[in-house]
Amino acid sequence: MTPSMILPPLLLVVSNVVMIYAWYGHLKHPGWPMWLAILLSWGIAFFEYCLAVPANRIGYGTFTGQQLKVMQEVITLGVFAVFSVLVLGEALRWTYFAAMGCLVAAVVFIFLPVE
Repeated sequence: MTPSMILPPLLLVVSNVVMIYAWYGHLKHPGWPMWLAILLSWGIAFFEYCLAVPANRIGYGTFTGQQLKVMQEVITLGVFAVFSVLVLGEALRWTYFAAMGCLVAAVVFIFLPVE
């Protein structure tokens, strides 16, 4: 396995952990003014970009753009599942797992050989 096969998924996992906090971490602080939530989220998102952009640049060529995007979406859903349970205290329902199964199917289809 080459770095261009290993690094993109690893960087995408870390970038998604950071981005989930940027997008949803402020929900634990409903008393914050909106401008503060936006400013902090934007500041956190900068670091997500510092990971996601290299992940995509390193992976492109080994993976297609479509493969990278589907990979990122599945990683996002998995990271968010953990975040929603551990940080937001939400339960996972069967419908979540059904949706995750559909995305896993998307990964299978996007990585099938064309010929």
